[in-house]
Amino acid sequence: MMKQPNGHEIIQLFEQFAPKHLAMEGDKIGLLIGSLNQKVKNVLIALDVTEEVVDEAIANDVQLIIAHHPLIFKPLKTIRFEDSYGKIIAKLIKHDIAVYAAHTNLDVANGGVNDLLADALGVINTEVLVPTYEEPLKKLVVYAPMEDAEKIRKVLGDNGAGHIGNYSHCSYSNEGIGRFLPGENTNPHIGKIGELESVPEERIETIFPATLEKKLIKAMLKAHPYEEPAYDIYPLDLKGKTYGLGRIGYLEQEMTLEQFASYVKKQLDVTGVRITGNLQDKVKKVAILGGDGGKYYTTALRKGADVFITGDVYYHTAIDAKLDGLNIIDPGHNVEKVMKKGVAKKLTTMCQENQYDVNIIPSKMNTDPFYFL
Repeated sequence: MMKQPNGHEIIQLFEQFAPKHLAMEGDKIGLLIGSLNQKVKNVLIALDVTEEVVDEAIANDVQLIIAHHPLIFKPLKTIRFEDSYGKIIAKLIKHDIAVYAAHTNLDVANGGVNDLLADALGVINTEVLVPTYEEPLKKLVVYAPMEDAEKIRKVLGDNGAGHIGNYSHCSYSNEGIGRFLPGENTNPHIGKIGELESVPEERIETIFPATLEKKLIKAMLKAHPYEEPAYDIYPLDLKGKTYGLGRIGYLEQEMTLEQFASYVKKQLDVTGVRITGNLQDKVKKVAILGGDGGKYYTTALRKGADVFITGDVYYHTAIDAKLDGLNIIDPGHNVEKVMKKGVAKKLTTMCQENQYDVNIIPSKMNTDPFYFL
């Protein structure tokens, strides 16, 4: 049976995809306006929260907007309803529309803005361009009766434990004897109150990302037959998956810079791009970073990119990159609009898997403030 979720339940799903801990320090993310307590029938996925986007939300009976760019980025000293921002905020409050922002955490996330841009351009075999976060790892050791060990190993693997490289459900086991004496007011799965019991048990070891600890322990306890399962958590010096801004990878077919610039313009649906470099240079290795990424051009250069695609490139940055021999294509900041359909598709799938009766709508508004003559 389908369930109509509230805002908290929607955001809990979304943050599995783009968790807050991936955001850059000081980023204005999370709930910015309104409440997540109300039931949600319609969610709007937007790049920016402009008045036109809010009107679109009102027309679609939206209760929650998930935006990439925060509406309130700089502190507001006043909220005047006749001012541009005041007018937007007043409309949102009047129509009970909450606004949640996922900015750099959505840039960094697997399947987020930068992966969506790389996919749109057919860039393959990608890796992180600018590392910003390494997932700390922990080890879980749990003891279980032999007959329940397989079930528990599967539950742990299904909930994110045991990922090593491209392998999943990795674990190690050995056999031993567990001993316990059930006291009063217990309901032992094996044995009797007041009698020392010895049980053949399996010791299961597996690693997991530290951020999954609560979810993993909850799933393990639910699957375990004992009232009081014995388990240990160990911190590890090992680091797990690397997350970060931008992606760098390869085109399947080499192009000239001129050909690739035209391809970028078409694939990212923009009316023009700015280019620095020799138009006849060959392009095979591509770095891309959505938004304002000019300051990272030296990283793209150091990693051997033939071209760096990013927005809002400053004049002197372009000159420096050209002198250093790195080609740049600037398609503008607004190409991050790929997140609207990408996030809507991802969140729709997650809601369907959880049997949530909710519509996820990608915004149709063009919020790019620039156009070319």
